[in-house]
Amino acid sequence: MQARNAGVEVSALLRGRAVAYTRPGSRSGIDKRPLQGPVWIGELGLDGDEQGDLRVHGGPDKAVHHYPREHYRLWRDEIGAHALLDAPGAFGAFGENLSSEGLSEAQVCLGDRYRFGGALLEVSQARQPCWKLNDRFGVADMARRMQANGRTGWYYRVLEAGEAVAGDRLILSARPWPQWPLQRIAAMLFVRTLDRDELAAALALPLVPSWRKLVEARLARGEVEDWSKRIDGPPAA
Repeated sequence: MQARNAGVEVSALLRGRAVAYTRPGSRSGIDKRPLQGPVWIGELGLDGDEQGDLRVHGGPDKAVHHYPREHYRLWRDEIGAHALLDAPGAFGAFGENLSSEGLSEAQVCLGDRYRFGGALLEVSQARQPCWKLNDRFGVADMARRMQANGRTGWYYRVLEAGEAVAGDRLILSARPWPQWPLQRIAAMLFVRTLDRDELAAALALPLVPSWRKLVEARLARGEVEDWSKRIDGPPAA
């Protein structure tokens, strides 16, 4: 695999400040901009990066968000031309902290560990898209589209803090769960939602607490949780 040998180059590191957002009382740090020079990556992510709602964003298990740059083309094919996707050297359309080409949800597995500059990152979970993407793109069902197509990107926790810079490479150092690419997990969460064999198998994984609770609840109740609050959001006015 490319990542195990030569690694994958990170094209950009990005951060954003939390500011008032589109709906009453909301805040967001989704508008992230590329950084120049070395960046410190600590337990809570890139130095200076902010999140608008710490109940559902940020924290050690969502310290760094990675989004594949090659998905931009697929989104253009799906939703048409868009300023966030079409600008020369566009990065950060999806609020990502790391942008690269050569890694996707089909290749990256839960629990993968990557050396990145002086930091050591571990894949903690795939992204569960929320309504803020709808407003950012002006596409009412953008979050639902992302959930359905699986182009979510993923989060890292930071096992070892350190500096990194755009152009550094992600070097795969461990893959304890090679049979669990994020694509499979997304299918379990959002497509084959009540596949009991798949849900039971997932309980052997090092799931973050919210995911473990979700899987256990589906097995116990035989029903899927309500996604509407997360992906449709509060009233716009």
